[in-house]
Amino acid sequence: MLGFLQAASQSVSLADSSWIGCPKVDECKAEGGMSVVPPDSLSQHLEGLKLFGNKDQVEAEEEIFKSLNMVLQAVTGDQQLSGKLLQASGIFTTLGQILTSHPRCAVPVTQVLAELAKNEELKQPCIDAGLITTLLPLLKSSDQDLLLHAGRAIGRICYGNNALKLQLVEADVQSALVELLQKAQDNPELEAIGILKTISDLVISLLLGDESMQKLFANGTGLIYQKISNWLMSQNAQLQLTGALAVANFARNDNNCVKMVQLGIVHQLLDVLEKHVEEGDVTVQHAALSALRNLAIPVINKVQMLEEGVAERIQMLLRSEMPPVQFKLLGTLRMLLDGQVEAAEILGQDPALLNRLVQWCEAKEHAGVQGEANRLLASLLRHSKSQEVVRAIQEARGMKHLVSMTTSEHAIMQNEALIALAIASAVNLEIIKDAFKESQLVSNLQKLLEDEMTSPEVKYKSLGLLCSLLGSGDLRKQVEEAKIQDTLENLCNHSNANVVKQAIAALQILKSDTQDSGLFFP
Repeated sequence: MLGFLQAASQSVSLADSSWIGCPKVDECKAEGGMSVVPPDSLSQHLEGLKLFGNKDQVEAEEEIFKSLNMVLQAVTGDQQLSGKLLQASGIFTTLGQILTSHPRCAVPVTQVLAELAKNEELKQPCIDAGLITTLLPLLKSSDQDLLLHAGRAIGRICYGNNALKLQLVEADVQSALVELLQKAQDNPELEAIGILKTISDLVISLLLGDESMQKLFANGTGLIYQKISNWLMSQNAQLQLTGALAVANFARNDNNCVKMVQLGIVHQLLDVLEKHVEEGDVTVQHAALSALRNLAIPVINKVQMLEEGVAERIQMLLRSEMPPVQFKLLGTLRMLLDGQVEAAEILGQDPALLNRLVQWCEAKEHAGVQGEANRLLASLLRHSKSQEVVRAIQEARGMKHLVSMTTSEHAIMQNEALIALAIASAVNLEIIKDAFKESQLVSNLQKLLEDEMTSPEVKYKSLGLLCSLLGSGDLRKQVEEAKIQDTLENLCNHSNANVVKQAIAALQILKSDTQDSGLFFP
């Protein structure tokens, strides 16, 4: 184990580290819930800490406790003002000295550090003062409060500092964290006071840095990865969450994704999801779906995951009534189907899936779910290019939602809708023309074409879809009644050459007597 942790820390009992004669922080709040510490008073206490922090006498500890209590009130109150004073005071080195020379003061010092590390501007002074080196041995402490605050302080100081995370991993801090997670799992009291979550958060924080994450993965042989299976299979929701988040972060790298699928992590994630289908933990479901989505990014993984029945197994979550789960489920399915013709054809004819998608397309109170449901419908058409899928979506009354999607405020959704509708028109316009008439598709296209804010790409695809619609007598009549010819003539002077070319083609079709639309097939 690294030198940081080999320096055995003194075991400090909760009784020994009590705040002598000092009120708790929540008893020192001013009216309105804000701690009020005058700047002059804070400065005096910071100077007092410097004075007494270098002394070994036990008598100094009472003054240290009092000053730490005042500093804690300040940093939990006016963070901006207290932060400036703390930076100017150079107190950080002193706090490290107090940790090593006054172990009875360790709990309040770590609590102060955990609070001040919430301030972005105070993290670097903590690092410069070598406080991480001083804090790490405390992860071996048997004092629960000390362990809790030290873990929080380390996690907050390291957050966003990828170089420091790599140093910790190279120093093998993960071994201590894994040991703590095991202890916390076996001790409900440690979980109750937040130690399990604190250490779990620290593990995930280390995975947020690309280099530290790769070192921890070590091609599937790293300690953290080796423990994931145990965490996922445990009955503890926090450990399941840690395991799922770890997979999701390891899966930021495509090579890691391929390796993890080969090692069989997918079905372990699915097993976790099944445990939480009925009124389960939403955060665990969300994390597991995020992991599956990331794993499905490499094409080789899509094929293997689909062959192993992942798409069918995660559909158990279709009955979920939790919007975060619904949102992530839809995104995961869409990632799995990307470019997979056979899977899109199968799922695109699944009545249960389509009916649920149409239901979520109408979920106006949850815009994210509504948007993802529309995008998955469009994806089914785009990747299958199947008459049967067109018919199934039409029977589920899904076409009107794709028409509405053309008016989205997001250009990517407009494009996806236009492509899907163009494909549907090309493969089976006859069975969907009535749905297009009822949902005012022609009117939507006209607005897109006339709006100066519409991107050239969207205008081009709108014109292509318009050409397809002219193959239907009823829709051609709608186009003529809307006087879109004037709009097309104006677009012949557009600055984008592709738009001009497509506008000219649409005009020629519109002016011809035949209904040969020259189908636009993206």
